[in-house]
Amino acid sequence: MLCQQCGSTESRVIDSRPSEDGRQIRRRRKCEACGWRFTTVEVYRDQSLIVHKKDKSSEPFDREKLLRGLLTATVKRDVPLATLEALINDVEAELNALPKREIASEKLGVLVMERLRAIDDVAYIRFASVYKDFQDIDEFQHALKGM
Repeated sequence: MLCQQCGSTESRVIDSRPSEDGRQIRRRRKCEACGWRFTTVEVYRDQSLIVHKKDKSSEPFDREKLLRGLLTATVKRDVPLATLEALINDVEAELNALPKREIASEKLGVLVMERLRAIDDVAYIRFASVYKDFQDIDEFQHALKGM
């Protein structure tokens, strides 16, 4: 693991802790070269889920990309990172339960929006405005009235 302090690749694990769902392990590490301590996270990955996008392209499901979108939607909102990670874990668990290893991006967006709406209304509207690609104020007002 690369030390962010000195760039050395030699480190040792000091402590390991599994997450509640058992799909992640947090490891505390110490750089052998400079003594810097840092945390890494290992994530269990099933077979790749494939997301089919609106433009007919496909890409592997990327939980980091989804987290970036959620972080953007929750800027200056009181939503803890752990809540967003739990949301992503919940969505990912539902996707892994599907018989197919493929999903349309529209369905993925709906799964995320359902959960985000229960967490924070403003973040939901922010996420929906990007996801649904509102073209004018009327579409946006219609979505607000639907809440």
